[in-house]
Amino acid sequence: MSTILITGGAGYIGCHAVKELLRQGHQAIVYDNLQTGHRKATQSTRFVEGDLADSKKLRETFQSSSINSVMHFAADCQVGESVENPLKYFNNNVKNSLLLVEMMMDFDVKKIVFSSSAAVYGEPTKIPIPEEHPCLPLNPYGETKWIFEKILQGLHEARKLDFISLRYFNAAGAHPDGEIGEDHSPETHLIPISILSTMNGRPIPIFGTDYETPDGTCIRDYIHVTDLARAHLLALERLESGGPSGIYNMGNGNGYSVKEVIETVREVTGMKVDTIESPRRSGDPARLVASSAKIKRELGWNPEYPDLGTIVDTAWQWHRKHPKGYND
Repeated sequence: MSTILITGGAGYIGCHAVKELLRQGHQAIVYDNLQTGHRKATQSTRFVEGDLADSKKLRETFQSSSINSVMHFAADCQVGESVENPLKYFNNNVKNSLLLVEMMMDFDVKKIVFSSSAAVYGEPTKIPIPEEHPCLPLNPYGETKWIFEKILQGLHEARKLDFISLRYFNAAGAHPDGEIGEDHSPETHLIPISILSTMNGRPIPIFGTDYETPDGTCIRDYIHVTDLARAHLLALERLESGGPSGIYNMGNGNGYSVKEVIETVREVTGMKVDTIESPRRSGDPARLVASSAKIKRELGWNPEYPDLGTIVDTAWQWHRKHPKGYND
């Protein structure tokens, strides 16, 4: 089986992809600087603590292994922070990603699965959003993801590498076996914030209640992290079998408002979630809901956990067992 380099493989989505790779018999090398990832999440696999900006460490990693393909998760990913500190995002998400693909070309590694984002679309004019929708990102985070997609497309057209870019909507939940889950510091994602609120009694902010949506709060498409991880395996198989490069949305095609998610957390946990109405955050579109028809049609992907209640329940079970995350 293949040897895959997974940048950011100690992070939330990356570690779930590593678990799927190992389950399928692949060899995995996790490359992560542990700024936001967790060593405990990486399973029984080779681990290299390193930053993509560290060209010496990265080169040593490529030299010491016969790497066949790359899954690239490593990135800064907070919309609000990207608005406040865009230089950090352009440096890490674009400059360091360029260093990665340059190293790939040095070692004749020509296949990459890229962790992109629905943030490339900006404020959509069509719901659900198809892949051919114009890309007009509203924040530097989305801009960096779109820029790197264009870089990959240019390198592909120059016959330097093949790629599949997966545009995530909202990854959520935890692995059903309870071994790995979501642990950020600070936590910025709605479902874990709501669950942690039930556990610590702290109210959570609702950023904006005056959007043009049925209840005034933002609507997002939530995809179970294991379903997302499986899509990376399908994308890898597509490239390894000589299939074409491409871009795919990763969502369930169903939108839930902030208030609906909070209510689902209340129902699943049977506990109270206190909220505080707060002003809108800069760069937040009102609705982001995916059309995933393309990846279903071309790669045969179908979500095993499409229901929001199931997604929330897997997250709840993880947090109950790991109230302090990976520090338990």
